[in-house]
Amino acid sequence: MYAVPENIQTRVFARLPDALRITDRKTSWVEARQHVRPHSFLEGPSIDRNGNLYCTDIPYGRIFKVTPDGTFHLVTEYDGEPNGLKIHQDGRLFVTDHKRGIIAVDPDTGAITPIMERAYSEGFRGVNDLCFARNGDLYFTDQGQTGLQDPSGKVYKLHNDGRLSCLISGIPSPNGLVLNREETMLFVNVTRANAVWRLPLLPHDRVAKAGVFLNLSGGLSGPDGIAVDAEGNVAVAHTGLGTIWLFSRLGEPLYRVRSCAGLKTTNIAYGGPDNKTLFITESESGSILAADMPVAGHPMYSHT
Repeated sequence: MYAVPENIQTRVFARLPDALRITDRKTSWVEARQHVRPHSFLEGPSIDRNGNLYCTDIPYGRIFKVTPDGTFHLVTEYDGEPNGLKIHQDGRLFVTDHKRGIIAVDPDTGAITPIMERAYSEGFRGVNDLCFARNGDLYFTDQGQTGLQDPSGKVYKLHNDGRLSCLISGIPSPNGLVLNREETMLFVNVTRANAVWRLPLLPHDRVAKAGVFLNLSGGLSGPDGIAVDAEGNVAVAHTGLGTIWLFSRLGEPLYRVRSCAGLKTTNIAYGGPDNKTLFITESESGSILAADMPVAGHPMYSHT
Protein backbone atom coordinates (compact mmCIF):
# COMPACT_ATOMS: atom_id res chain seq x y z
CA MET A 1 0.00 0.00 0.00
CA TYR A 2 2.87 2.36 0.86
CA ALA A 3 6.58 2.38 0.11
CA VAL A 4 8.81 0.78 2.72
CA PRO A 5 9.70 3.53 5.20
CA GLU A 6 13.30 4.59 5.69
CA ASN A 7 15.10 3.08 8.68
CA ILE A 8 16.45 5.13 11.58
CA GLN A 9 19.02 3.41 13.77
CA THR A 10 19.12 3.51 17.56
CA ARG A 11 21.91 3.44 20.12
CA VAL A 12 21.96 2.53 23.80
CA PHE A 13 21.79 5.74 25.82
CA ALA A 14 21.68 4.05 29.24
CA ARG A 15 21.46 0.55 30.68
CA LEU A 16 19.97 -0.33 34.06
CA PRO A 17 22.99 -1.35 36.18
CA ASP A 18 23.24 -4.94 37.36
CA ALA A 19 23.07 -3.74 40.97
CA LEU A 20 19.55 -2.42 40.30
CA ARG A 21 18.29 -5.55 38.53
CA ILE A 22 16.04 -7.79 40.62
CA THR A 23 15.55 -11.50 39.95
CA ASP A 24 14.60 -12.97 43.33
CA ARG A 25 11.60 -10.91 44.45
CA LYS A 26 8.01 -12.03 44.07
CA THR A 27 5.40 -9.36 43.44
CA SER A 28 1.83 -9.67 42.20
CA TRP A 29 2.94 -8.39 38.79
CA VAL A 30 5.70 -11.00 38.60
CA GLU A 31 3.46 -13.82 39.86
CA ALA A 32 0.92 -13.06 37.13
CA ARG A 33 3.69 -13.77 34.60
CA GLN A 34 4.98 -17.10 35.82
CA HIS A 35 6.85 -17.87 32.62
CA VAL A 36 9.29 -15.01 33.22
CA ARG A 37 11.24 -13.53 36.12
CA PRO A 38 11.88 -9.98 34.92
CA HIS A 39 14.87 -8.06 36.25
CA SER A 40 12.84 -4.89 35.57
CA PHE A 41 10.23 -3.56 33.16
CA LEU A 42 11.02 0.00 32.20
CA GLU A 43 8.19 2.28 31.07
CA GLY A 44 6.97 5.86 31.01
CA PRO A 45 9.99 7.95 29.92
CA SER A 46 9.66 11.70 30.39
CA ILE A 47 12.27 14.47 30.21
CA ASP A 48 12.49 17.42 32.61
CA ARG A 49 13.76 20.93 31.85
CA ASN A 50 17.30 19.98 32.90
CA GLY A 51 17.50 17.04 30.50
CA ASN A 52 16.97 14.35 33.14
CA LEU A 53 14.92 11.37 32.02
CA TYR A 54 12.47 9.82 34.49
CA CYS A 55 11.06 6.35 33.97
CA THR A 56 9.12 3.71 35.88
CA ASP A 57 9.79 0.08 36.71
CA ILE A 58 6.40 -1.66 36.86
CA PRO A 59 7.00 -4.95 38.72
CA TYR A 60 9.08 -3.53 41.57
CA GLY A 61 7.39 -0.20 42.19
CA ARG A 62 10.41 1.92 41.33
CA ILE A 63 10.92 5.27 39.69
CA PHE A 64 14.32 6.19 38.30
CA LYS A 65 16.00 9.39 37.22
CA VAL A 66 18.53 9.00 34.42
CA THR A 67 20.89 11.96 34.18
CA PRO A 68 22.13 13.26 30.80
CA ASP A 69 25.30 11.19 31.18
CA GLY A 70 23.20 7.98 31.31
CA THR A 71 23.49 7.31 35.06
CA PHE A 72 20.52 5.73 36.85
CA HIS A 73 19.41 7.10 40.24
CA LEU A 74 16.58 5.60 42.32
CA VAL A 75 13.97 8.28 43.12
CA THR A 76 11.59 6.08 45.10
CA GLU A 77 10.56 2.47 45.69
CA TYR A 78 7.09 1.69 47.03
CA ASP A 79 4.23 -0.83 47.01
CA GLY A 80 2.78 -0.20 43.59
CA GLU A 81 2.92 -0.87 39.87
CA PRO A 82 3.87 2.44 38.20
CA ASN A 83 3.47 2.62 34.44
CA GLY A 84 2.99 5.93 32.61
CA LEU A 85 4.79 9.07 33.82
CA LYS A 86 4.49 12.71 32.81
CA ILE A 87 5.94 15.82 34.43
CA HIS A 88 3.76 18.69 35.65
CA GLN A 89 4.75 22.31 35.13
CA ASP A 90 5.52 22.51 38.85
CA GLY A 91 8.03 19.65 38.56
CA ARG A 92 5.96 16.89 40.16
CA LEU A 93 5.94 13.49 38.48
CA PHE A 94 2.40 12.31 37.72
CA VAL A 95 2.22 8.52 37.48
CA THR A 96 -0.47 6.06 36.43
CA ASP A 97 -0.19 3.15 38.86
CA HIS A 98 -2.09 -0.08 38.18
CA LYS A 99 -2.66 -0.64 41.90
CA ARG A 100 -3.01 2.90 43.22
CA GLY A 101 -4.57 5.03 40.48
CA ILE A 102 -3.08 8.45 39.74
CA ILE A 103 -0.30 9.52 42.09
CA ALA A 104 2.16 12.40 42.23
CA VAL A 105 5.81 11.92 43.17
CA ASP A 106 8.18 14.57 44.46
CA PRO A 107 11.35 14.04 42.35
CA ASP A 108 13.57 15.42 45.12
CA THR A 109 12.26 13.46 48.11
CA GLY A 110 10.42 10.54 46.50
CA ALA A 111 7.33 11.35 48.57
CA ILE A 112 4.08 10.01 47.06
CA THR A 113 0.75 11.85 47.12
CA PRO A 114 -2.51 10.23 45.93
CA ILE A 115 -4.27 12.27 43.24
CA MET A 116 -7.14 10.02 42.03
CA GLU A 117 -7.59 6.55 43.52
CA ARG A 118 -11.13 5.80 42.32
CA ALA A 119 -13.63 6.90 39.70
CA TYR A 120 -17.14 7.71 40.90
CA SER A 121 -16.75 5.54 44.03
CA GLU A 122 -15.51 2.59 41.97
CA GLY A 123 -11.99 1.29 41.61
CA PHE A 124 -10.20 1.59 38.30
CA ARG A 125 -9.53 -1.50 36.19
CA GLY A 126 -5.86 -0.53 36.18
CA VAL A 127 -4.76 2.85 34.87
CA ASN A 128 -1.99 2.73 32.29
CA ASP A 129 -0.79 5.96 30.66
CA LEU A 130 -1.43 9.70 30.70
CA CYS A 131 -0.84 13.02 28.99
CA PHE A 132 -1.34 16.68 29.87
CA ALA A 133 -3.14 19.34 27.86
CA ARG A 134 -1.71 22.86 27.69
CA ASN A 135 -4.08 24.05 30.44
CA GLY A 136 -3.13 21.24 32.82
CA ASP A 137 -6.07 18.93 32.17
CA LEU A 138 -4.94 15.32 32.46
CA TYR A 139 -6.07 12.54 30.12
CA PHE A 140 -5.46 8.91 31.10
CA THR A 141 -6.37 5.37 30.10
CA ASP A 142 -7.90 2.69 32.31
CA GLN A 143 -6.74 -0.54 30.71
CA GLY A 144 -6.64 -3.26 33.35
CA GLN A 145 -6.71 -6.70 31.71
CA THR A 146 -9.09 -5.68 28.95
CA GLY A 147 -8.68 -6.95 25.42
CA LEU A 148 -10.67 -8.39 22.54
CA GLN A 149 -12.26 -10.82 25.03
CA ASP A 150 -13.34 -7.90 27.26
CA PRO A 151 -13.55 -4.55 25.46
CA SER A 152 -14.34 -2.50 28.55
CA GLY A 153 -11.36 -0.14 28.82
CA LYS A 154 -11.94 3.59 29.27
CA VAL A 155 -10.37 6.98 28.69
CA TYR A 156 -10.79 9.65 31.38
CA LYS A 157 -10.17 13.36 31.65
CA LEU A 158 -9.16 14.81 35.00
CA HIS A 159 -9.82 18.53 34.78
CA ASN A 160 -7.36 20.95 36.34
CA ASP A 161 -10.09 21.86 38.85
CA GLY A 162 -10.39 18.25 40.05
CA ARG A 163 -13.49 17.18 38.11
CA LEU A 164 -13.38 13.74 36.47
CA SER A 165 -15.07 12.86 33.17
CA CYS A 166 -15.21 9.54 31.34
CA LEU A 167 -14.75 10.39 27.67
CA ILE A 168 -15.26 6.94 26.17
CA SER A 169 -15.65 3.31 27.24
CA GLY A 170 -15.76 0.00 25.40
CA ILE A 171 -12.12 -0.06 24.30
CA PRO A 172 -10.17 -3.33 24.08
CA SER A 173 -6.98 -2.41 25.96
CA PRO A 174 -6.45 1.39 25.81
CA ASN A 175 -2.79 2.17 26.42
CA GLY A 176 -0.64 5.17 25.44
CA LEU A 177 -2.39 8.37 24.45
CA VAL A 178 -1.46 11.82 23.18
CA LEU A 179 -3.22 14.97 22.01
CA ASN A 180 -2.65 16.32 18.52
CA ARG A 181 -0.95 19.72 18.29
CA GLU A 182 -4.25 21.60 18.14
CA GLU A 183 -5.67 19.60 21.08
CA THR A 184 -8.79 18.85 19.07
CA MET A 185 -8.17 15.12 18.89
CA LEU A 186 -6.83 12.39 21.11
CA PHE A 187 -4.83 9.48 19.70
CA VAL A 188 -5.14 6.29 21.77
CA ASN A 189 -3.12 3.13 21.28
CA VAL A 190 -5.38 0.07 21.49
CA THR A 191 -2.84 -2.63 22.18
CA ARG A 192 -4.84 -5.85 21.84
CA ALA A 193 -6.48 -4.66 18.62
CA ASN A 194 -3.05 -3.68 17.21
CA ALA A 195 -4.50 -0.30 16.29
CA VAL A 196 -4.40 3.42 17.01
CA TRP A 197 -7.76 5.12 17.52
CA ARG A 198 -8.56 8.81 17.05
CA LEU A 199 -11.06 10.49 19.33
CA PRO A 200 -12.35 13.89 18.13
CA LEU A 201 -12.86 16.07 21.21
CA LEU A 202 -16.03 18.14 21.42
CA PRO A 203 -17.24 20.65 24.02
CA HIS A 204 -18.63 19.41 27.32
CA ASP A 205 -16.32 16.37 27.38
CA ARG A 206 -17.97 14.65 24.45
CA VAL A 207 -16.33 12.36 21.90
CA ALA A 208 -18.02 11.81 18.56
CA LYS A 209 -17.16 9.68 15.56
CA ALA A 210 -14.34 7.80 17.29
CA GLY A 211 -12.52 5.81 14.66
CA VAL A 212 -9.40 3.93 13.68
CA PHE A 213 -6.43 6.09 12.68
CA LEU A 214 -4.01 3.20 12.06
CA ASN A 215 -4.16 -0.57 11.81
CA LEU A 216 -0.76 -2.07 12.61
CA SER A 217 0.44 -5.52 11.68
CA GLY A 218 2.56 -8.18 13.32
CA GLY A 219 4.61 -8.12 16.48
CA LEU A 220 4.15 -10.04 19.71
CA SER A 221 2.00 -7.41 21.41
CA GLY A 222 0.88 -4.10 19.90
CA PRO A 223 1.14 -0.32 20.11
CA ASP A 224 2.14 0.97 23.55
CA GLY A 225 3.57 4.49 23.96
CA ILE A 226 2.84 7.35 21.57
CA ALA A 227 4.06 10.91 20.91
CA VAL A 228 3.65 13.70 18.37
CA ASP A 229 6.26 15.97 16.84
CA ALA A 230 6.27 19.64 15.91
CA GLU A 231 4.82 18.92 12.46
CA GLY A 232 1.99 16.76 13.79
CA ASN A 233 3.57 13.44 12.86
CA VAL A 234 2.68 10.56 15.18
CA ALA A 235 5.35 8.26 16.66
CA VAL A 236 4.06 4.87 17.85
CA ALA A 237 6.03 2.41 19.99
CA HIS A 238 5.21 -1.07 18.66
CA THR A 239 6.22 -3.29 21.54
CA GLY A 240 6.89 -6.88 20.59
CA LEU A 241 8.27 -5.74 17.24
CA GLY A 242 11.27 -3.74 18.46
CA THR A 243 10.07 -0.77 16.42
CA ILE A 244 8.94 2.82 16.66
CA TRP A 245 6.88 3.85 13.65
CA LEU A 246 6.69 7.49 12.59
CA PHE A 247 3.52 8.28 10.66
CA SER A 248 2.45 11.55 9.06
CA ARG A 249 -0.62 13.30 10.43
CA LEU A 250 -2.48 11.55 7.59
CA GLY A 251 -1.31 8.13 8.74
CA GLU A 252 1.34 7.58 6.06
CA PRO A 253 4.43 5.65 7.25
CA LEU A 254 7.50 7.90 7.13
CA TYR A 255 10.22 6.14 9.15
CA ARG A 256 10.86 2.92 11.05
CA VAL A 257 13.07 3.28 14.11
CA ARG A 258 14.63 -0.12 14.82
CA SER A 259 15.71 -1.26 18.27
CA CYS A 260 19.37 -2.17 18.63
CA ALA A 261 18.48 -4.18 21.75
CA GLY A 262 15.33 -6.23 22.45
CA LEU A 263 11.80 -6.33 21.04
CA LYS A 264 9.97 -4.68 23.95
CA THR A 265 10.03 -1.06 22.86
CA THR A 266 7.41 0.07 25.36
CA ASN A 267 7.34 3.86 25.40
CA ILE A 268 8.91 7.02 24.01
CA ALA A 269 9.70 10.66 24.74
CA TYR A 270 11.34 13.45 22.78
CA GLY A 271 14.27 15.26 24.39
CA GLY A 272 17.86 16.33 23.91
CA PRO A 273 19.23 19.86 23.39
CA ASP A 274 17.13 20.44 20.25
CA ASN A 275 14.25 18.11 21.26
CA LYS A 276 15.02 15.94 18.23
CA THR A 277 16.26 12.89 20.15
CA LEU A 278 13.68 10.16 20.65
CA PHE A 279 14.28 8.24 23.88
CA ILE A 280 12.85 4.72 24.03
CA THR A 281 12.36 2.38 26.98
CA GLU A 282 13.34 -1.12 25.87
CA SER A 283 12.13 -3.41 28.64
CA GLU A 284 13.62 -6.71 27.50
CA SER A 285 17.20 -5.51 27.92
CA GLY A 286 16.47 -2.93 30.62
CA SER A 287 17.83 -0.14 28.45
CA ILE A 288 17.03 3.38 27.32
CA LEU A 289 17.64 3.73 23.59
CA ALA A 290 18.07 6.94 21.63
CA ALA A 291 17.44 7.84 18.01
CA ASP A 292 18.06 11.03 16.05
CA MET A 293 14.78 12.15 14.48
CA PRO A 294 14.25 14.50 11.51
CA VAL A 295 11.72 16.71 13.33
CA ALA A 296 11.67 17.97 16.92
CA GLY A 297 9.04 16.70 19.30
CA HIS A 298 6.00 18.79 20.17
CA PRO A 299 6.73 20.66 23.43
CA MET A 300 5.39 18.92 26.54
CA TYR A 301 3.23 20.60 29.18
CA SER A 302 6.18 20.55 31.57
CA HIS A 303 8.16 22.76 29.20
CA THR A 304 5.51 25.32 28.28
